[in-house]
Amino acid sequence: MKKIIFSIVFLTLGWATSKAQTFNLGVKAGVNLAKLNADFASEENRLGYQIGAWARIGGASFYVQPEAYIGSKGNKFISITQDNGNEIAAEGKVKFTTLDVPVLLGTKFGAKNLNFRLMAGPVISFILDENSSFSSAYQQATDFDNYKNQALGLQAGAGVDVGNISVDLRYEAGLSNISKSEKYSQKPNLFQLSLGFKIL
Repeated sequence: MKKIIFSIVFLTLGWATSKAQTFNLGVKAGVNLAKLNADFASEENRLGYQIGAWARIGGASFYVQPEAYIGSKGNKFISITQDNGNEIAAEGKVKFTTLDVPVLLGTKFGAKNLNFRLMAGPVISFILDENSSFSSAYQQATDFDNYKNQALGLQAGAGVDVGNISVDLRYEAGLSNISKSEKYSQKPNLFQLSLGFKIL
C-alpha cells in the first residue's frame, strides 16, 4: 500500500513540476496536539512542536506541497483494559521525536496577497528518538512499549496566505500501527497548527 501511495504522489509531483507556473520555498514552525489511539487503553492528548521547511509547486489554482520538518508527538495513557475485561488506572507516557515528510495536493483561491487553501495527502514519519515509561500494569501487553521506526498517515486541512505569511490548520490520521505488538494497535493522530514564512 505504501508503494502505491507514494508512486501516485511522486508521479503527481513530477507532473506538477513539469507544468509549474510558480515555485515557492518557505520555513514553518508550530504546535501539535497529539495522541496514540489505542484499542486497549484510555489516553490523553500531549502538546508537541514542529519546525521545518516546505516547497509549493503549481499553477493558478492547483499545487503540490512537499515538506520536511522535525517534530515531537506522544501520548499519556491513563488506564488499561486487562485480559479479563476490567479497566484499571495505570499511567504510561511515550514521546517521539520524528522527521515528518508529507506530500500534499492542494487548491487555492483568492487574490495574490490574500488567498485560501485546501490540502490533503500522505505523510511518512521517521522515528528519530523515543522516550517512554510505563507502570507495571502494562507488562501484560506484549510488545506494548516496543515501537516501529516509521509510521504512515494522512493529513488534511486548510490554510490562508497573507503576503509572505501562511497559517495552516491540519488533522493527521494514522494509517499504520506504530506498535510492534501483534495483539495491540496504536495509531498516532494529531491536530497541527503552524505559522510559515515564504522566503522565495
